[in-house]
Amino acid sequence: MAILEVKNVGKRFGGLQALGDVNLNVAENSCHAIIGPNGAGKSTLLNCLVGKLIPDTGSVMFDGHSVLGRKPYEINQMGISRVFQTPEIFGDLTVMENMLIPCFAKRDGAFRMHAIESIKHETDIIGKAEGMLEEMKLIEKRHMTASSMSRGDKRRLEIAMCLAQEPRLLLLDEPTAGMARADTNNTIDLLKQIKEERDITIAIIEHDMHVVFSLADRITVLAQGTPLVEDTPDKIKGHPKVREAYLGETQDAA
Repeated sequence: MAILEVKNVGKRFGGLQALGDVNLNVAENSCHAIIGPNGAGKSTLLNCLVGKLIPDTGSVMFDGHSVLGRKPYEINQMGISRVFQTPEIFGDLTVMENMLIPCFAKRDGAFRMHAIESIKHETDIIGKAEGMLEEMKLIEKRHMTASSMSRGDKRRLEIAMCLAQEPRLLLLDEPTAGMARADTNNTIDLLKQIKEERDITIAIIEHDMHVVFSLADRITVLAQGTPLVEDTPDKIKGHPKVREAYLGETQDAA
């Protein structure tokens, strides 16, 4: 059953057709990858899913409810969390202080930065934050300033902050961009663990095919704002339309 349904979505920027009649169904508790060359429309589509952009045509439904016209925080409250290309954490706070923020917001529905000192005395919030850091293998770094961590650990912290909000859909925008191979592999292992242990659906935009084929149950390939093909990873690998979109190879040349 699809938890996310994108129907006939189109988006223009002046004379540029960024998306044209995009249809996409993401099955519940699956990992669905969206891939394509630079300029294919991947980020535009993702921004339509989280309220940063409103498509010109079509609909986006999450669990039977439209996300169109909603503010990003309202979409978050619906159960959708997003991990950005560049980790969005508070670099001047400690790892633990970063983790307290979403734990508090999930309980109280709001957060004020000046309240962080009082939060440190709330045992239920502290317990949840420590539990998330333990799960993400960051507990020993809880007193570090977040900006001093490696990119891989910053990404792990951002994912932990998203999961603390208990989303049903986790959107990942190139989560391994700029990472060393060791950090990339650790992120793959973390996402596999999340997928196996949590009742959560993952949609991922990623250029690294090693990441895509390690995680995805299904893959949608975009080119020039239009879906070329959707299938399982095994069938996508050698698909002639995919080879043409990525490598400029025609079916005859392949």
